[in-house]
Amino acid sequence: MKGLSRLLIAAIACGALGAAVAQEKPAPPKRTVEVVFVLDTTGSMSGLIAAAKQKVWSIANTLASAQPAPRIRMGLVAYRDRGDAYVTSLTDLSEDLDAVYANLMRFEANGGGDGPESVNQALHEAVTKVAWGKEPGAFRVVFLVGDCPPHMDYKDDVKYPETCKAAAAAGIVINTIQCGNQAETTPVWREIADRAEGQSFRVEQAGGAVAAATPFDARIAELGRDLAGTRVHYGTAAEREELRERARSADEVAAGAPAPAAASRAEFMSREAGATTLGGGKDLVADAESGKVKLGEMKAEEMPDELKVLTPEERDKYVRDMAAKRKAVQEEIGKLSEQRQAYIKEQIEKAPATQGKQSLDAAIYDCIRKQAALCGIEYKEGPVY
Repeated sequence: MKGLSRLLIAAIACGALGAAVAQEKPAPPKRTVEVVFVLDTTGSMSGLIAAAKQKVWSIANTLASAQPAPRIRMGLVAYRDRGDAYVTSLTDLSEDLDAVYANLMRFEANGGGDGPESVNQALHEAVTKVAWGKEPGAFRVVFLVGDCPPHMDYKDDVKYPETCKAAAAAGIVINTIQCGNQAETTPVWREIADRAEGQSFRVEQAGGAVAAATPFDARIAELGRDLAGTRVHYGTAAEREELRERARSADEVAAGAPAPAAASRAEFMSREAGATTLGGGKDLVADAESGKVKLGEMKAEEMPDELKVLTPEERDKYVRDMAAKRKAVQEEIGKLSEQRQAYIKEQIEKAPATQGKQSLDAAIYDCIRKQAALCGIEYKEGPVY
């Protein structure tokens, strides 16, 4: 009875209960998926952090694989403990996953070493300091990932039972992923998940992420660079300069990523959910095609420099040509992505039966598939590697 009541509460919070009893269903609206990772970055978590850096784009692709394609926002709260270089470091929710990825790449495992960590503070900040959206029917979820229990002796901490209560009231699910097998962590992780309508999993200390190197990675990553070359930023001079700097920074970080991560990033940017990551929110190619912006009505000062010197007819052709190039690149990425996923799944089938079943990938996907369904978001194809 208790489990059923929790499911009913979650369904009501997502706005799915009314839809289930409606006589006629309108076309499903575009849903929002908001995910915040609360990640232990102390010294014992080096393997898991490395796995997260490799898998963040495949996780994003898995999130984006729902039908209809949702709007994806991701955030990060890294934590250690008092006396370390930092206690928490917050990266707020954003559709620009390049920004989240860039911050994740800066984290290295260090500090800790004395058992309990500042889990309570990190979890409380994830629920109360992150700028969660207000859209009705959104799927909002926290993944707490770590290997040590929280300090319960810090008198000025907000303890996890209170934070879990606040999360449930706000419609935020908390799932816990225990890394390793410290006995004192297991009951706390289970209690946090139970109090916040979530699930609790355990993975290997290193995360156990499914290896995803394929013969297609280099070409897909190259196509990702071609795709980035179709950006046409517009707006005020300050906005254009900010977008150019953002793009330069993102491309530099991506250039240093392992080939599988770079390939997964290219796949995500080619998806509908990756439009903001690709264009930064003011991309003339996308906005002209959608009708959001009309070239003939644009002010000269808002045009990119390369368009200012062209005639109206030449501007129109320039944008149309760039759109055609983008579409061709996206189609090639899509075809190669299908081959890449088939290759990875074939390798998984050849591997020992346990590989991938208790991995970081599988744990996250299993939670999302079950919980997002209560918000009307369906995942049918399995994780995207």
